[in-house]
Amino acid sequence: MRTAMAEKRGEGFHSAAGLIRYFDQEDEKAIKIPPWFVVAVGVGIAAAVVIASWQWPA
Repeated sequence: MRTAMAEKRGEGFHSAAGLIRYFDQEDEKAIKIPPWFVVAVGVGIAAAVVIASWQWPA
C-alpha cells in the first residue's frame, strides 16, 4: 500500500532533474562576465564607501 507522501517523494526527483537539465544549458546570447571583474567591482565599491565615509563623516 503506497501512501500519498511516497508518491510525492518520487515526483520531486523528476522535477529536480528537469531543472538541472534546464539550468545546465548555456545561452549563447547571455552576457558573460569574468569572475575577476565581479571581484574588482566589489573592491571598487568598498573603496568608494570607505573614502566617502572618511571624506564626509556622519
